[in-house]
Amino acid sequence: MNIYKVHFENRFITISPEPDRLQKYALFHKFNETGKLYNLIAEFQADKSIKSLNIYGTDIHLIWKIFRIYFTEVGAAGGLVMHTSGKYLFIEKKGRLDLPKGHIEPGEKPEDCALREVGEECGISGHSIMKLICTSYHTYSWEGISYLKQTSWFLMKYGGEMISEPQTEEGITKVEWLLPDELNNIKGNAWLSLMEVINSSVLRT
Repeated sequence: MNIYKVHFENRFITISPEPDRLQKYALFHKFNETGKLYNLIAEFQADKSIKSLNIYGTDIHLIWKIFRIYFTEVGAAGGLVMHTSGKYLFIEKKGRLDLPKGHIEPGEKPEDCALREVGEECGISGHSIMKLICTSYHTYSWEGISYLKQTSWFLMKYGGEMISEPQTEEGITKVEWLLPDELNNIKGNAWLSLMEVINSSVLRT
């Protein structure tokens, strides 16, 4: 079943063509009209006790188009770096484990943005893209505006020095290199959206 999933920190809204009974949602709502959908989004943003919401309807692409209009959209890209030793590169930002990423500059391709951001945030060079992992969506508010960020995630390979000094000027407080069997242990200190990127690449193989 084709599903769009949008993260609100560690909460989420999914859009599906029929009720998604595979997961346990706090609320289910059938799409009827635009005004009601926007009210649902606003209520979900305000009430953080609602952990998840499933909005469903037969024309999922129309619902997704209307959903996106509610937000100001921004593009971003980031990378999961795999070292030749078999370890993966993670950073810590704002007290949570994360992956290097950043906004796409005007005229920049997502692949180039991801390579640039990984280099800037982790202080490495010589890394290269292996494949696109997935695309994730999450929201945030700034100065009263609600943004929807679409992030393209790329798997990268790297054989250079395993740098562990954080780039503090980039807001990074820690750099870690972890083996695949250590990744399950980071769930408590990582965003839900980050774990989904990991599950789409490392833990699935």
